[in-house]
Amino acid sequence: MNYISSTNIKYYILLNIVKNSFLPILIILLIQTAAFSQISISGRIIGHNGTGIEGVHIRIEESKKGTVTNNEGFFTLENLSSKDETLHISSIGYYSQQIKIKAFADQKNYLTITLSEDVRSLDEVVIEEKKNSIQVERLPDVHDMYMPAGKKNEVIQLGGVNANISEKTGRQIFAKIPGVFVYDMDGSGNQINISTRGLDPHRSWEYNIRQNGIITNSDMYGYPASHYSPAMESIERIELVRGSASLQYGAQFGGMINYVTKQPDTTKAFSFETINTGGSFGLFSSYNAISGKIGKLTYSAYYQKRHSDGYRKNSKSDAQSQFASLTYEFSKSFKIKAELGRSSYVYQIPGPLTDAMFEQDSRQATRSRNYFNPDIYIPSIIIDWKISPSTKLRLTNSGVYGNRNSVMFDAFANVPDTIDPVTNQYKPRQVDVDNFKSFTSELRLVHQYKVGGMNSFVSGGVQLMKNNLRRRQLGKGTTGSDFDLTLTNPVWGRDLHMKTTNIAFFVENLLYITPKLTISPGFRVEGGTTDMTGTITYYQPEALPNSIKHEFPLFGISSQYKLDADSKIYAGFSQAYRPVVFKDIIPGSVLEQVDKSLKDAKGYNLEAGINGNIRQVFSYDISVFQMLYKNRMGTLALSDDQGKAYILRTNTGNTMTKGMEVYAEYKPFIINGQQGVKTEFSIFTSTSYFDAHYLKGHSVVNNENTDVKGNKLEGVPTWISRNGLQFTHNKLFATIQYSYVSTLFSDALNTVEPSVNGARGKVPSYGIWDFNGTMRIAKSYTLKFGINNFLDKKYYTKRPTMYPGAGIWTSDGRSFIVSFGIKI
Repeated sequence: MNYISSTNIKYYILLNIVKNSFLPILIILLIQTAAFSQISISGRIIGHNGTGIEGVHIRIEESKKGTVTNNEGFFTLENLSSKDETLHISSIGYYSQQIKIKAFADQKNYLTITLSEDVRSLDEVVIEEKKNSIQVERLPDVHDMYMPAGKKNEVIQLGGVNANISEKTGRQIFAKIPGVFVYDMDGSGNQINISTRGLDPHRSWEYNIRQNGIITNSDMYGYPASHYSPAMESIERIELVRGSASLQYGAQFGGMINYVTKQPDTTKAFSFETINTGGSFGLFSSYNAISGKIGKLTYSAYYQKRHSDGYRKNSKSDAQSQFASLTYEFSKSFKIKAELGRSSYVYQIPGPLTDAMFEQDSRQATRSRNYFNPDIYIPSIIIDWKISPSTKLRLTNSGVYGNRNSVMFDAFANVPDTIDPVTNQYKPRQVDVDNFKSFTSELRLVHQYKVGGMNSFVSGGVQLMKNNLRRRQLGKGTTGSDFDLTLTNPVWGRDLHMKTTNIAFFVENLLYITPKLTISPGFRVEGGTTDMTGTITYYQPEALPNSIKHEFPLFGISSQYKLDADSKIYAGFSQAYRPVVFKDIIPGSVLEQVDKSLKDAKGYNLEAGINGNIRQVFSYDISVFQMLYKNRMGTLALSDDQGKAYILRTNTGNTMTKGMEVYAEYKPFIINGQQGVKTEFSIFTSTSYFDAHYLKGHSVVNNENTDVKGNKLEGVPTWISRNGLQFTHNKLFATIQYSYVSTLFSDALNTVEPSVNGARGKVPSYGIWDFNGTMRIAKSYTLKFGINNFLDKKYYTKRPTMYPGAGIWTSDGRSFIVSFGIKI
């Protein structure tokens, strides 16, 4: 049998992935590769305290082969010869080393290397390369207290992204993450609404949303939308792990998104950063942050304020956010961190449009008295204890507290909000208030151990959630035009409580079968109850109480095989579920009833893929997936024993989504000039294909049940493709990007022709061009500039059926921004 190099294996897989199914290739590759005798070196880089050092570069002399240690200090080098080798080991802040070794085939070549701190170099460290990092990064096998090995994951370093950060433009921030669908509905800069793999993007509520590992979803079991919206200028990187992560983070179909804030500058007692942005439509944003380290105390804090008049008429928004973090390190093995984040904004909602209105003037407004205001606090305390060099324990206590307020004249787009000629006043507005009180306590342990001489890891713990969501709706508000939540009648049309107590046990084991092959089995057991109580003025009291139990195990397994230090194949399966949320079980009128035996949505994620780098000029990630989503909520038209017709809110549908996600980036040329001047040009594509349809389901039309089996899933485009050209020269970084989204349906009936009120109908495809640039001036100054939608495309992303109103919601047209940052 002839030897096949890892490079040939990569080209073989890339060639056949288009021609054949991916999974047979994966199986054949693993069988063939296992037959070869290969030479490898593995080991761990530690400091004098025995702690593993992350990010150490290990390179073989006279060779391009190399690797970087993970966050526990472990590394593996593959495909070595049997001759003497010299390892070059280097890391910022440590003395470099050169070690001569001799590696043998079919033997365990394991090294433990201790690095000494180079105190002299610490004050001179300036990390510039990440700022122009234009490739998507991956999480290490073991990251913090989690194990992403074998799961599709991406890391976005915002310092290396050309995007409209101040207005949270999702198509630019997530440009290189294939399959991200962006829902624009909240006015520029207020929220990020994204989804992947055909899920609902509303408030990103199909994801477990976190900030620094802390859950920010408002109520995971009552209303899992993430109303918390911190300043994007405060974020250092975004970590995204797809649906097969449901065992570790939570049971969500989407997976996990973690917004990691900028880390304090620990080389100074005090540092300061300010970023100020101005742009079209009255945009002004000011972000100001401080950080530093004094003795054993590390701190950081920021304050941000932003105003915009909005692209459409009557779409003004005023936002602010604050954050503070304190970490006290009692010893190298024990520290406590306390954080408090807050975000709030008031958005004037311009109202939905009909298709005729959109064609006439897409910037017009149908409302002038509607407002939306979430005000959310996220407190947390984290205790980290390194019990031993191989065992870490973390206790996290956190909460989500605050309100979601709105005052609106709520009606279809073709119903005008006019002054009554009799009273000479507007009609009273509807006031709705949600109060969130969500508490989470999680104890998690990670332990490293050896099996057959190989390092493996186990992570497990317990999570307790206690949530109390109070929803008050249909309040009679004022006839005024300002943001006023005052009630003119103290009685709410709906005053409900949704209380949940839930406990989850979870464990996942990362097993290294060989230095290249890992398998990660795991499970999560959920158990709890959600109780709804309260009053509805139009509903019989005895029919209202509803209790939903959450009791079931979730299983999953993932695996990866490293082709070399830069490339791997991965595959995973994980069960998931989504609880029945508040809006699903509130009867809309006396003619509706709610099923007392509702079931939570459940299903699974199945994925397989390959990613890596070829000669540092071509990076890629190609994956296929399949997602089953059962027990979707819907309605049925029924009649009781007396023949009286009613609508039953119950589980009516199952859907299946299959697809492919492709990210590829190629650098035609890289020129390293004199005095460190670097010129680089790259081209990228981030493209996904979705085939999403109903396996079964019903929809009520004119009080009759209509079968929707085989119909396309609403809100899911078949194609999403983002493509760009990037140019870097010295301190200039420029990006031009084209984003395309194909047509989608707005309802399960797949209605093509738009309704008169704009609530139903096809959503047309659209393509948008953006340009962004960054200029770094000296070490402390940064100038950013951009033109969003520079061809001024008129488009919309969805026809919502709930907030902020049924109909067309115009997305932003052409706008200009300029941002200037100073860091001292």
